Amino acid sequence: MDKRLKHLSLLRGFESAARHNSYSKAAHELFISQAAISQQMRQLEQALDVKLFIRHKREMQLTPSGETLFQATHEAFRTLIQALNNIQTEELAGSLTITSTQSFASLWLMPRLYRFSVKHPEVTIKIAGSNHIEDLRHSHIDLAIRFGAGARQQTQAGLHCESFGQEEVYPVCTPSLAAEMHLEEPRDILKCWLINLRNARLNDWQVWFDEAGIENYQQHNMWTEVTSTDLALSAVLSGHGITLSSKSLFSQYVNSGQLVIPFNIKHPNTVPRYLVYDENSAKKQRLAVFINWLKEEMAAYESSTQQTQEFL
Repeated sequence: MDKRLKHLSLLRGFESAARHNSYSKAAHELFISQAAISQQMRQLEQALDVKLFIRHKREMQLTPSGETLFQATHEAFRTLIQALNNIQTEELAGSLTITSTQSFASLWLMPRLYRFSVKHPEVTIKIAGSNHIEDLRHSHIDLAIRFGAGARQQTQAGLHCESFGQEEVYPVCTPSLAAEMHLEEPRDILKCWLINLRNARLNDWQVWFDEAGIENYQQHNMWTEVTSTDLALSAVLSGHGITLSSKSLFSQYVNSGQLVIPFNIKHPNTVPRYLVYDENSAKKQRLAVFINWLKEEMAAYESSTQQTQEFL
């Protein structure tokens, strides 16, 4: 056996540091100190007599030799993990942990989850609502349902990210508010309190105003800011103004007559959805049945909303 293979533990630290371009992130991933990672990299460079990293500003960047070694170690560890998962694949029965935004989890997923439990009572589902990008491996999460164009870029190396359709965004309010404020043309919306998401990014009111042809909106000063769409919809349901929301989150309230879409003007920016998971997970049987069910539910929902969509 090649004597250099005695450095396998150092190579594990190297692969993590190279993947993150960071000693501190590698230390967090491997549950050791940053000083320990730094020492491991010095030992590996001395043992191989090759410079693997150079510091550039706040990042540890790979040298050409380091890049060659990273490609080899990354593929080797991926192959090893896949082999371990293949021989340790768990049976269908067991638990599965899912994360998504607090709004999607509470307003779309949870009202439908009982149907999955009826079909697969042997699978225990755990839902973790979070408005942050969770680290799937460290948090022991099996599947993330994520939103926004940046989801692919934020997906960790080694995880699979697949498209899961997209969300359309509309303004919504109560029927009583629409009648009271005489919302007859788009600019009438400026007579109301507007609920705004703190991190709306592309799906903000200003872009919708432009799409609706509303001018002089810069002087509007009746704003309420919230951190999530479920909070925004809670405010709107109480009669406190209008918010912009993904259709999947408010459609149940439109169907029940609690909310209406005052103007059939869709926000020009749709919100892409993604599923993020480890294709080599030991729970791949569970993942497969849940993802298939999720896609069927979303297809059924989208079909029903196209047939029953109502506007003022």
